[in-house]
Amino acid sequence: MSDRPEPWVGKAVAVWVTGLLVYVLAVFHRSSLAVAGLAASERFDISASQLATFTMLQLLVYALMQIPVGLAVDRVGPRRVLLTGLSLMTLGQLLFAVAESYPLAVLARVLVGSGDAMVFICVLRLVVSWFPPRRVPLFTQLTGMLGQLGAIVAAAPMTWALGTLGWTRAYAVAAGLGLVVGLAAFLLVRDSPQGRAAPAGRLDVRDLGRGLAESWRHPGTRLGFWIHFSTPFSANVLSMLWGYPFFVRGEGRTSAEAGLLLTIMVVAVMAAGPVLGWLVGRHPWHRSTMVLTILAAIVTVWTVVLAWPGEAPFGVLVLLVVVTGVGGPASVIGFDIGRTSNPPQRQSSATGVINQAGFYATLLLVVVIGLVLDWRTPEGSAYTQEAFRWAMASQYVLWTVGIVQILRYRVRTRRVVDRAALQAGATA
Repeated sequence: MSDRPEPWVGKAVAVWVTGLLVYVLAVFHRSSLAVAGLAASERFDISASQLATFTMLQLLVYALMQIPVGLAVDRVGPRRVLLTGLSLMTLGQLLFAVAESYPLAVLARVLVGSGDAMVFICVLRLVVSWFPPRRVPLFTQLTGMLGQLGAIVAAAPMTWALGTLGWTRAYAVAAGLGLVVGLAAFLLVRDSPQGRAAPAGRLDVRDLGRGLAESWRHPGTRLGFWIHFSTPFSANVLSMLWGYPFFVRGEGRTSAEAGLLLTIMVVAVMAAGPVLGWLVGRHPWHRSTMVLTILAAIVTVWTVVLAWPGEAPFGVLVLLVVVTGVGGPASVIGFDIGRTSNPPQRQSSATGVINQAGFYATLLLVVVIGLVLDWRTPEGSAYTQEAFRWAMASQYVLWTVGIVQILRYRVRTRRVVDRAALQAGATA
């Protein structure tokens, strides 16, 4: 028997790598504002709350578009939707480069968020279409892990570009990257080894609603939803907004130490992805158990930090960011459960349903932490350790809801799987 790889393997890797480049670029565009906050405040003459609106609105648009995008991928195929998303991101970054007013800048970030919302679902669909089922969990985790390179590229290189080239040229160059990657995607990406997806028939809203309802009705989709809801929000909140002030004001760390802790968390996210992908591929019947174990570890380490008398030691905070970071790759397990719970024609719809959960949880927690900090902080004073402990303790509400729902729907999912197995045995 020949040991040579199947003829489709090279094409599959080429399609995946190209889709991955689009996803890296999407993460880069999503993160490019993080290093430009002060420059944006000066350019648009806006307050801190208006600056935060950029990120909040971009995330909200991303979450709201997940279901429509999933339906679109199921109907017209991932290639068209991927190219559409890339075009919107490129247009949004170009508009952001030339915008001089706050409303126009907000519109630009909405376009970026809209395009970003289309990418990850498409790449996951390409993985499912091009690789054998046993390889899908690994390549799904690799996609999520390597996509974080976009955030790294958005840090130092974008900082250098803003300082050297100026606002307009820096963001114009960022937009230009979309043209290069878009050409590669146009030439190399195909929906499946069989070629282009079959053209969709007449749009029937009732059929779309029926398909979406069927996806949601399956307990596996709901299990995936609550896994994605419960696992990533803690890491997201730390990396996107509250991590730096929590470590500096809440735990008395220097700016350098806070930055190091957030960097360690990104490294943990990237390192955990392939490991979890391998474990899921080897032990598909224990996916929800893996998630519950990770959640128990996250809750435990947060409890240690918040209950520590005074400021927690630096080593304990390192443990916190490492364990919390693993929650990001753990959320991807929800997509794998959705994939195995739905037929091919509903998989992207199910992915869209699942993918919005973590973003809604993150948005809710970002707002709640801010409200609690304001509640526990005297007017005109800086945030205190006590205020941060109250604020970060609000995570327990979301963890409780999520864990209860995971336990609930994994029982229902197993019942459906057992019933299907019995019916298949009877038919055989």
